[in-house]
Amino acid sequence: MPATVLPLIEAAMHWPQRGALVGLDLGTKTIGVAVSDPDRRLATGVETIQRTAFTADAARLLAISGERSAVGFVLGLPINMDGSEGPRVQSTRAFARNLAKLTDLAIGLWDERLSTAAVERELIGMDMSRARRAKVIDEHAAIFILQGALDRLAAQRRSSGRD
Repeated sequence: MPATVLPLIEAAMHWPQRGALVGLDLGTKTIGVAVSDPDRRLATGVETIQRTAFTADAARLLAISGERSAVGFVLGLPINMDGSEGPRVQSTRAFARNLAKLTDLAIGLWDERLSTAAVERELIGMDMSRARRAKVIDEHAAIFILQGALDRLAAQRRSSGRD
């Protein structure tokens, strides 16, 4: 059965209580990938995929999800600062719909506004060179996106008395 693509909290209803989630920062040239622990407390970077064709990109993402025994995906949604959705949101939604056809793992969409900017500031604060930042920024943005989603899910569990 194909997966569903939903806002984060709705997607979480399709995931079991435990199990790793794969976080994605979808860029035009690369895909940053992060994964959570099975208890969904901490996001860790996995790799940055150099985008080629959708089929190859999706195959790598599905391989990562299998290697990590993941139960779902969290995909950063690049909403504009004013809340509107531009061309990048449309292409992200299209990517999610296409990925959903290849897996039965639910895909949660998470507002990633400012994730890359926040990560860039953090890396600059670490005195990382521009060349080194370019190599790790997408993976770190995926960590930032996934950690934000994990924190939101934890808050949701606490407010519903399930934690």
